[in-house]
Amino acid sequence: MNPFQSIYEAVGEEKIKRLTAYFYEEVSQNEELRRLYPEKDLAPAERRLFLFLMQVFGGPQTYSEERGHPRLRMRHFQWKIDGKMRNHWMNAMLTALDKIQVEQEVRELMMNYFIKVANHMVNHD
Repeated sequence: MNPFQSIYEAVGEEKIKRLTAYFYEEVSQNEELRRLYPEKDLAPAERRLFLFLMQVFGGPQTYSEERGHPRLRMRHFQWKIDGKMRNHWMNAMLTALDKIQVEQEVRELMMNYFIKVANHMVNHD
């Protein structure tokens, strides 16, 4: 079983939605991350991440129903993701995570997930 699946039950949909919104606020202010989104409107990307996180954390499977298997590395391979880019992403996500109120145990679970995924996405030295 996915150890992260209990997060949805602990935090609920609204906090995942707020986490995603705060993350994209950070993306919009970070020149390196913002460059990865050529479209002016970040709302579609924000919705995709929200649906993905809900699913990964044990909520509705809407992401897979709409988009199929996540295939994270494949979907992100078109971008050069090195350690520096991973750090930009992690900083944005951790800043977003700091803005929502969750129990310390849940926060640590979420951080562990984000660290694991961010490290997995690195595709360049």
